[in-house]
Amino acid sequence: MYRYDSYDQAMVEARVAEFRDQARRRLEGKLTEDQFKPLRLMNGLYLQLHAYMLRVAIPYGTLSSRQMEMLADIAEKYDRGYGHFTTRQNIQFNWIRLEDAADILADLATVEMHAIQTSGNCIRNISSDHFAGAAADEVVDPRPYAELMRQWSSFHPEFSYLPRKFKIAVIASAKDRAAMRLHDIGVRIVKNDAGEVGAQFYVGGGMGRTPMIAPLIRDFVPIDQFITYAEAALRVYNRYGRRDNKYKARIKILVHELGAAEYSRQVEEEFAHLLRVGVEPPLAELERIKAHFAPPAFVDGPKTIDRSDPDFALWVDRNTHRHKHDAYVSAVISLKPPGGIPGDASAAQMRLVARLAREYSFDELRVMHTQNLLLPHVRIADLPAVWQALEAAGLGAANMDTIEDIIACPGLDYCSLANARSIPLAQRISERFAQTGRTEQVGELKLKISGCINACGHHHAGHIGILGVDKKGVENYQLSLGGSEGEDVSLAKITGPGFDEDGVIAAVEKVTEVYLAQRAQGERFLDTYRRIGMEPFKEALYG
Repeated sequence: MYRYDSYDQAMVEARVAEFRDQARRRLEGKLTEDQFKPLRLMNGLYLQLHAYMLRVAIPYGTLSSRQMEMLADIAEKYDRGYGHFTTRQNIQFNWIRLEDAADILADLATVEMHAIQTSGNCIRNISSDHFAGAAADEVVDPRPYAELMRQWSSFHPEFSYLPRKFKIAVIASAKDRAAMRLHDIGVRIVKNDAGEVGAQFYVGGGMGRTPMIAPLIRDFVPIDQFITYAEAALRVYNRYGRRDNKYKARIKILVHELGAAEYSRQVEEEFAHLLRVGVEPPLAELERIKAHFAPPAFVDGPKTIDRSDPDFALWVDRNTHRHKHDAYVSAVISLKPPGGIPGDASAAQMRLVARLAREYSFDELRVMHTQNLLLPHVRIADLPAVWQALEAAGLGAANMDTIEDIIACPGLDYCSLANARSIPLAQRISERFAQTGRTEQVGELKLKISGCINACGHHHAGHIGILGVDKKGVENYQLSLGGSEGEDVSLAKITGPGFDEDGVIAAVEKVTEVYLAQRAQGERFLDTYRRIGMEPFKEALYG
């Protein structure tokens, strides 16, 4: 994984010192909240319903055991003993005192971490495939390219005050595990017919109030020019983005209103200009970065798994992923036990995961887009020991990509923007399906819950999506079907009138009953929905 150089470390330490002074002046009353707000947001500090929330950047989701142990220390020392892992592969601490914020940032800096650009109208943390560097189906490891984008975008003077926040995902396989086309810019690293590495650019995706799927803007940019092309794409947006209207400020609106062809034409024009004036691609820096991502020293070993224990066998089937080395797998650590809060991990659980990464995964772990954790390189011979340790710590749930593996935002329990609670609903649904034993029968079904239209729970991309709304002062839940964040990307459609909390849980059960009654051999829920359409589900829900 990438290690800070002297420039990285100096940059982060300088920002800590700057913020310490800003926080001191706010506490002394020398800055008003309005004056302090843009300063704290540049350092990932939000003011939520009950306390400050600090969002810590985890670039492309990659962590060392030492970094995870620091997150555990912060949870214990400055929060209430836990942290919340997000769909953008970051972590949030929900109970932060302003008096402690600068000390937390200083602690993070000692392990090459920070909270810079995790908020504000700037380029946010770069996300990627959580199986990067381990997946058997990737063209290359996408993380060096994501790291290059992180370095390019950090403190970029031209893009520090964009019309709106900006999110980029970088992947390198045909299978999309990072919701790449639902980002402002999605980059897929590919090879052309000549075997040359380059980048496809998708621009103008996003969720929220106006969900859109990013169109393909260019199918191949030579890899030594992909940063320059990204700069051109941002320049066109920065020039025309609607700063006068936050609801129309995202790049998806610009691409939609200009049209993909006209937006692409302007990007190409800007790209040619940048190349003419001598904006050189940082090839030497890319090669330096690549050296940090050299494959671990894999060793040969057993390639088959003993499935005599049915509980272990179920966990292997659901929670492990094929590795590029046939004596290893990637092991998913579920943060979704039945009745648990999706994405939450206690300090003790974080320390356990750190130990397992150190002992069994070359000191490396990942935060997943699905709000779970991942040990990317586990020898098949070590799987039983890993599973037993996870089971003992309450982290052994075998539910990856099932209806119990729910993505949910913090909702009205924490967020000042939310209209409805997400967490209790996710807890009740996962408990209901675990108790009925129907999870196994239903199979792959991705359920996502958002507490407001901002869609932090990605409900637009759920096979089943739930959106919490305020209906005359009462929490109400809209049900949507047919979304997907993968390579078969689609946006979910609303079924009809909303439900109260009990009603939406019953509605989810009815939807699964229709699926089980209608599915053909081998079909997933999404396959059946796309074949039979919305009407059978609406008939069951509304009569």
